Amino acid sequence: MVELNNSGHYYIGGKLVPVSQAPNALPPDEAREKTMAYSILRAHDEGEGDDKMKIKFDALMSHDITFVGIIQTARASGMVEFPIPYAMTNCHNSLCAVGGTINEDDHAFGLSAAKKYGGIYVPPNLAVIHQYARERFAECSNMILGSDSHTRYGSYGSMGIGEGGGELVKQLLKNTYDIAAPEVVLVYLEGQPPKGVGPQDVAIALVAATFPNGDVKNKVLEFAGPGIAPLSVDFRIGIDVMTTETSCLSSIWETDEVIEDYYKSIGRPEAYKKLHIQEGAYYDSVVRINLSEMECMVALPFHPSKAYTIHELQANPKQIFDEIELDCNSQLGGDVTMDLSRSIVDGKVVCEQGVIVGCAGGMYENIMVASEILKDSDIGNGYFDLSVYPSSMPVSLAITQNGAAFGLMEAGAIIKPAFCGPCFGAGDTPANNTLSIRHATRNFANREGSRPGDGQIASVALMDARSIAATAKNGGVLTAATDIEYYEPAIPYVYDGSIYAKRCYEGFGNPMPQEELRLGPGIRDWPHMPAMEEDLLLALCAVIHDEVTTTDELIPSGETSSHRSDPIKLSEFTLSRRYPSYVEASKDVLNAERLRQEGAAPLKAQEILAKVGGVLSDTSIGSAIFASKPGDGSAREQAASCQKVLGGLANICYEYATKRYRSNCINWGIVPFTFPDANFNYSDGDWIYVPGAKEKILAGIETFPATVVVADGTTKEITLECGPLTENERLILTQGCLMNFYAAGYKE
Repeated sequence: MVELNNSGHYYIGGKLVPVSQAPNALPPDEAREKTMAYSILRAHDEGEGDDKMKIKFDALMSHDITFVGIIQTARASGMVEFPIPYAMTNCHNSLCAVGGTINEDDHAFGLSAAKKYGGIYVPPNLAVIHQYARERFAECSNMILGSDSHTRYGSYGSMGIGEGGGELVKQLLKNTYDIAAPEVVLVYLEGQPPKGVGPQDVAIALVAATFPNGDVKNKVLEFAGPGIAPLSVDFRIGIDVMTTETSCLSSIWETDEVIEDYYKSIGRPEAYKKLHIQEGAYYDSVVRINLSEMECMVALPFHPSKAYTIHELQANPKQIFDEIELDCNSQLGGDVTMDLSRSIVDGKVVCEQGVIVGCAGGMYENIMVASEILKDSDIGNGYFDLSVYPSSMPVSLAITQNGAAFGLMEAGAIIKPAFCGPCFGAGDTPANNTLSIRHATRNFANREGSRPGDGQIASVALMDARSIAATAKNGGVLTAATDIEYYEPAIPYVYDGSIYAKRCYEGFGNPMPQEELRLGPGIRDWPHMPAMEEDLLLALCAVIHDEVTTTDELIPSGETSSHRSDPIKLSEFTLSRRYPSYVEASKDVLNAERLRQEGAAPLKAQEILAKVGGVLSDTSIGSAIFASKPGDGSAREQAASCQKVLGGLANICYEYATKRYRSNCINWGIVPFTFPDANFNYSDGDWIYVPGAKEKILAGIETFPATVVVADGTTKEITLECGPLTENERLILTQGCLMNFYAAGYKE
């Protein structure tokens, strides 16, 4: 189905030619400029046109978990108005029964900020962030930066990048997004999907082929080939939005009449432009996907790359579940035991919940097909239930007018408003130790809302809406959509954007400085974060040797979302589900640093410094986390900012799972160290002294001799590394954070 070739290829005469067979081609660095990706990136690059890009975006997107912190940071850094269109949607903290008034206070803050600074405000449940961007912001050859990792609009001809809030702050202050010129991977589509195979099936197969070895990490995926033409708009975006799970930087697709007709249908024909590969373009690697060979897929816990065909799982559920359980229970650390085998009844896999939701699942076409599959059926009155969340009010209007919503409800499904909650654990949390099947974006540990610390665990398997509907039709018994007969509906999406015109606040270009920000009791300013001293003394407060540590583990999703406008309260949840002792240990270290700043002598720190020859007045004291590969998943900056609020000064790892998490660390003044050895055998409670850290960072030195003081008082010399940093990143780190950088008068 999916074939990966990690060698370079040129695109010549409409064919892929290996480097060895193209002796007269341009050098790779020159020929890469002929890709669609580079034609767009260079048009937005304010740098020198070399291997360091300085990107300015056309528009910004945030939702109600992130926009408060972004605006608080930007206004503290001197922002007076939004310089480019900035839309704030309210699709994550839409449930206003959690935490009293604080969620709705965030919404009121967003509207007041849109008025004050000239922004766009989308009220709760009107649209999920990415559907609004697709319908209102995407256009061929533009670039959109979003504070959500699934900022992907490549199939519409628009390059979307998901990053932490600090990068949006830089754009709001008219500065640039600085990256190394990325490699480009061609995803070549051939054939046509069989009936019953949907976009999530293709996406899961793509993630499984590319994520495990990091083959496309921080690269741009460029989609081309004859397999694109037969695909609908919704099918294309259903694949594209899941490219985030490959860990790529962004994506872009060839555009054609299908996309042109889409822009006409939503009343923005001027947004269309034909995108195509230039002759002689160079690709660093190639992924071939034969759509005709695709099967219905299922991604098992705890990652979208844990992929099997549904037929494989049906044929051998016990062995597959045993393998998945072993891996998952190891990751859970013994707090609770997953038991997938209880979902096997009479040799069949039985699910207890189905959810079709959000920017991946809640698309018009997915809902239409699900409704048709369930026509004249019912899901029964057993444990299985089905919830469907259209991605926007225009989609809800369309499925209401054409009867699809009626068909789903008649079958027993529940139609809910546009909301991202089930994607991150703020809605439809399944029962303990049950299997939930979802057309959503992620199935990370505890992301469905369970709490292992309270003895709870649930399992999410990702599937396409078609197979979820087929399973619902079969009363919860796992079923591939290719195994049932159904009529493929051909009712086009009739877009009606009048609800946006009636309810959204459109204030771009019309800031009202006199408008007062609405600040609720759950909205607090960032605490003071001191600049770095000459040396660092780091207390290891968490040491995690899991293969990957996700942002959901660094700062849990779900109920914590309601506290994301209060950095102090939110920090109390840091690593709470994975390393519960971390918060108190970090607070002890933070108190030591506060004593130092007040001129007192924290005893433990003074004892350590005496052993290594350090000077207290010249040394910043802070906490540090070691994790093998941290930061997979969400773009949420809180995964880093919470560490900083608790006094975090550094992270140490073998490698960072994503660029966006490393960038978040830098923007919050957390030094992104790596450890070159493959055996970090130190424990929480150990201390690491890094002399001359500030001077080395400012000088661009990438190796840092350090001394570890272990619990028994013995010492060991090690070397930490810190990969390339831009000049501004060095200043941000040494100033203590991005806000301090701007407050000190620096500009990018």
